[in-house]
Amino acid sequence: MIEVDGLTVRYGGVTSLDAMSLTFERGTCGLIGPNGAGKTTFFNVLSGFVRPAAGTVRAFGEDLLSMAHYRRARWGVRRTFQTEQAIEELSVFDNVAMVHEHSGPGASGRRGDVLDAITFTGLDAAPETPVRTLGAGQRRLVEVARAVVGRPRLVLLDEPAAGLPDQETSHLAEVIRRIPEHTGALAILVDHDMSLVSACCTTTAVLDFGKLIASGPTAAVLRDDAVVRAYLGVA
Repeated sequence: MIEVDGLTVRYGGVTSLDAMSLTFERGTCGLIGPNGAGKTTFFNVLSGFVRPAAGTVRAFGEDLLSMAHYRRARWGVRRTFQTEQAIEELSVFDNVAMVHEHSGPGASGRRGDVLDAITFTGLDAAPETPVRTLGAGQRRLVEVARAVVGRPRLVLLDEPAAGLPDQETSHLAEVIRRIPEHTGALAILVDHDMSLVSACCTTTAVLDFGKLIASGPTAAVLRDDAVVRAYLGVA
């Protein structure tokens, strides 16, 4: 469980997160909103890249904001980014192993953990395959494997399906939906594809200009009038 209370982030005169307060329960949760709503800023706070002006974040009973960013990785924070982070010249295995090496679990079980993460994603490429030879959908699965390797506790997925065709998005949705069951982690998905959010997330929260405007069961949230106005652009 992630408990967020009064989280505020300011960049000069711009308030990117405005007293955000909500709770993410276990499972896969959605976080949506228009561009500039504060979604990536929230992920940056959880990852340790941004220090908030006010507020607290408790993750499974621990004060997440008091941890240094490198300690958060060892504690169990994992993340995908809008831009791919895998190193093209390295193999799939080596890319996933790099994350494992810096995330806490010992080296004795590394090979098994890495192969388990790759298998979990359903990636149809051999572990020794260089990432540069993979297609876009396969690369996204490598990013997910990097996020679930070892013992993650919080998996943050920032637009993992952007630009993918429907068939690859459907496969990715199934993988994302199974992350909590497979790893025991809480997963938070940010994406503009509402069909993906609906398929993966039991609950969803909505940000607009840094303010939380709705949260609850995904289907009900997507029908909320305030969400329709803010996110879908209906007057």
